[in-house]
Amino acid sequence: MGEESVRKRKGEDNRKEDGQSIQSHEPQTMNLQKQAKLFLLPLQTACVRGAGRGRHGICMIVGTIIGSGIFVSPKSVLANVGAVGPCLTIWAACGILATLGALCFAELGTMITKSGGEYPYLMEAFGPIPAFLFSWTSLLVTKPSSFAIICLSFAEYASAPFYPGCDPPQVVIKCLAAAAIVIITIVNSLSVKLGSYLQNFLTAAKMIIVTIIIVSGIVLLAQGKTENFKDSFKDSKISVSSISLAFYNGLWAYDGWNQLNYITEELKNPYRNLPLSIIIGIPLVTVCYVLINISYFTVMTSTELLQSQAVAVTFGDRVLYPASWIVPLFVAFSTIGSANGTCFTAGRLVYVAGREGHMLKVLSYISVKRLTPAPAIIFYGAIAIIYIIPGDIDTLINYFSFAVWIFYGLTILALIVMRFTRRELRRPIRIPIIIPVIVTLVSILLVLAPIISAPELAYLYCVLFILSGLIVYVLFVHFKFNWPQKISKPITMHLQMLLEVVPAEEVTE
Repeated sequence: MGEESVRKRKGEDNRKEDGQSIQSHEPQTMNLQKQAKLFLLPLQTACVRGAGRGRHGICMIVGTIIGSGIFVSPKSVLANVGAVGPCLTIWAACGILATLGALCFAELGTMITKSGGEYPYLMEAFGPIPAFLFSWTSLLVTKPSSFAIICLSFAEYASAPFYPGCDPPQVVIKCLAAAAIVIITIVNSLSVKLGSYLQNFLTAAKMIIVTIIIVSGIVLLAQGKTENFKDSFKDSKISVSSISLAFYNGLWAYDGWNQLNYITEELKNPYRNLPLSIIIGIPLVTVCYVLINISYFTVMTSTELLQSQAVAVTFGDRVLYPASWIVPLFVAFSTIGSANGTCFTAGRLVYVAGREGHMLKVLSYISVKRLTPAPAIIFYGAIAIIYIIPGDIDTLINYFSFAVWIFYGLTILALIVMRFTRRELRRPIRIPIIIPVIVTLVSILLVLAPIISAPELAYLYCVLFILSGLIVYVLFVHFKFNWPQKISKPITMHLQMLLEVVPAEEVTE
C-alpha cells in the first residue's frame, strides 16, 4: 500500500461521525475469503456445535492458545528460575499478563473493527511507519520464527522414542522439522478444506493428551507423590534477567491470547461475551498449564526435568508404561495442529501484504482451481525453513518473544494514547486505564531487561532487522520504487503457469 492510499484511508476514517467505532470498508468479493470461512468455522466450532456463542469464544481461546508451548517451555522456564516454586509462579503470572493484555486488545478490537491485527491500531495511534514496521516484522520475523519453533518441537517429540536414553541428533530434528514445514505448506496450498479437516482431528488429539497428563498428575498427587514440592523455593536463582527470560518462554506457550479480536463479528453479543470469554478462557488455560507442570513434578525432580530431552515423553515413560507411546504420538499431533493453524493465518498475512504493496505483487496471487494463496504460503514456508537451519528452539523463542513484545507493548501504548487523542471514538468495551499502563510497563521490562543483563546477538539481529524496515518503507512505500516488481516479472510468469495462479482481483464472485 502506498503512503498516499494509507493517508487517504486514514482521512476517510477521521471524517466519521463522532462517537462511532472505526469500521472496515474493505471489499468482500473474493472467493478466497469464503474459502477461509470454511477453514475457520470448523476449527472454531469443533467442540461447541449446538452450543451458545459465549462458549464458542471460550473454546476459541483454549483451542488457539494450547499448542506446542506447554510441551516445550517447562524445561526452559525451570532452567531460568532454578526451582519448582518460582517455576509454577511464573506460569501463573504469565496467565495473568496474557489476560490483562487480551482485555486491552478487546477494547481496541471493538473500537477499531478493521482486520489486520495490530496494524490498524498502530496506524490510528501513531501513523503509517510503526504500522508498516509491525507488518514487516510479522511477515519476516515473528510469524516464520513461530512456525519454525512449532515444527522443531514436533521434530523433537517425533524423534525422541527412537533415541531412548540420549538426545536425537540435531540433523535428524532439523530434517524432520523441514519435512513437516514442507508437508503443511503443500496441504494448505492444495486445499483449505483439507487443512480444516486435518485441524479438527489434530485439535481433538491435543485436548486428549492435555487431559491424560492432568488426570494422571491429579491421581499421583492423591497417592501422595508430593516429595518434589517440599522446599519448592530452595536453590532458586531470581534476577531481573532470569525472570524476563522465564517469562519469554512461559508467554510463548500463551501466544494466541490476542486472537479473539478476529472473530468479534461471529460472537453473539460480543461486547458482553468478548471480555467474558477472555476472563474465563485464559484463566482456564492458566489452570491447565499449572496443573500440567505440577503433573510433571510429581514424577520428576527439577534436575531430572532439566535433563529430559522431551519432558512429556519422560512423563509418559514413568506413568503410562507400557502405553507410553501415546504421549509422543499425541504431542506430535498437537504440535502439527498448531503448525497447521499458524501456516494458514500467517500465509494469509503474506497474501494481504502482497496485495497492499508491502511485498512482491506475486504474493497476492491466488490459485484459480483451489482458491488458496499458494505463492504466499510457499514463501512463508521457505522463510521458516531458513530459520530452522541455524536456530534452536530456545534461541528462536527468545528471538520471537523479544520482537513480538516490542509490538504488543507499542499496541497497548496506542490504547493509552487514543484515550487522549481519539476521545470521540465509541468504546463498547472500556477497561480501567491502569490495566494498559501495567501491561505497557511490563512489556518495556520484558524487552529491556534481557538486553541489559544478558545481551545476546539474537536481540541485536532482531533490532537491526526491524529497523531495516525503515529503509524498505522509504524506498518502496514512500518513494514507490517498483524495480523489484519488474525484476520479479519472469518469476511471476513461471509461477502463473506452474501453480495456475492469477491476481486476486481477477477472481470474483
